[in-house]
Amino acid sequence: MKPYWEDDHVTLYHGDMREVLPALAVQAALVIADPPYAETSLAWDRWPDGWPAIAATVTRSMWCFGSMRMFLDRRSEFAGWKLSQDVIWEKHAGSGFTADRFMRVHEFALHWYRGDWRGVHHDTPREVSHRKSEGRVVKMGHAPHRRAIRPGTWEDDGTRLMRSVITVRSMHGRAIHPTEKPLGILTPLIEYACPPGGLVVDPFAGSGSTLEAARLTGRRAIGIEAHEPYAEAAAKRLAQAPLEVP
Repeated sequence: MKPYWEDDHVTLYHGDMREVLPALAVQAALVIADPPYAETSLAWDRWPDGWPAIAATVTRSMWCFGSMRMFLDRRSEFAGWKLSQDVIWEKHAGSGFTADRFMRVHEFALHWYRGDWRGVHHDTPREVSHRKSEGRVVKMGHAPHRRAIRPGTWEDDGTRLMRSVITVRSMHGRAIHPTEKPLGILTPLIEYACPPGGLVVDPFAGSGSTLEAARLTGRRAIGIEAHEPYAEAAAKRLAQAPLEVP
């Protein structure tokens, strides 16, 4: 396969991921997918049948963006995957034009995996905590609905695990692609599920935001985009973007 664009960290291909990805014969630490949700009448919003099974041939770990409706409608296509958790991306403003429902200001990112969980890379990012406790704190008790937790101690280092609801301003008004995801939501997902230097695959590359986020965090990335105008826009973005975090 001839790349549409590449540098030392990122390779971008133009074509249908169902044809391109098997031909690449790669193994990745992580797939990040933002597929068409198939919830509108727009020409590009068509679900690519069978893509989750193809993704399963190249990785054991996958973040997939979507709506609850999308995941329920397509649940049979994720039959070979196990669900580890869901993260909610909270936007600064609502999307959609319906007036008979709550204003939708979020999207889901579900983490799927295959095989033994212990063999899947996971390293939860930490964020600054505003707790007042310092030094060593005794943590005792048990949680009968899960399993016994032995008494022990931990040291408060001023951080905590990143929360599962992540608030990041959406790309409305400044996006290259109509469903473009901001770097602020992509970065923690990549840092969680792909080790530094590992390979991230984005089968629906769109504007190239996942590829840029992977490169900025010291990961390698492969992207596939079916629509050439967006592949061209992604290539221009990647050519202009910095190669590392300032």
